[in-house]
Amino acid sequence: MTATVKSRNARPQTRQRFDEGEYGRLLSRTVPAVIRNEAECRRVEVEIAKLLRKGDSLTPEEERLMDLLSALVERYEDETEDFPASPPHRILQFLMEQNDLKQTDLVKIFGSSGRVSEVVNGKRGISKIQAKALGEFFKVSPELFI
Repeated sequence: MTATVKSRNARPQTRQRFDEGEYGRLLSRTVPAVIRNEAECRRVEVEIAKLLRKGDSLTPEEERLMDLLSALVERYEDETEDFPASPPHRILQFLMEQNDLKQTDLVKIFGSSGRVSEVVNGKRGISKIQAKALGEFFKVSPELFI
């Protein structure tokens, strides 16, 4: 069966046909599946690289295959990337920056400007009560600060 689709690489008035049979042949050669480990991820990345080398001469079927393979790699990376936990004071610094806040804006939570300075600079820890107050203040989980 053949369906007509507008190609990304073609001029707006030009239409290329999407050939489901050809797409099926591409799928049978690459055998895409949910990626479960690093070796499978590398294999799919090799297939993507082959398609990328074709540049603008990709067929509609190859474009669709590249979209599928890219989505599989992206999903695998999203599920397996481990981001190191940031120390609570770094999270606090980030939230302050994002909310355009100064240390004086947090005095009510910590009790004094000296204490705020110590916490923000990582010289003093954040208590559970302070973490809860910060969570409410920034509308985030208090666990970020513990």
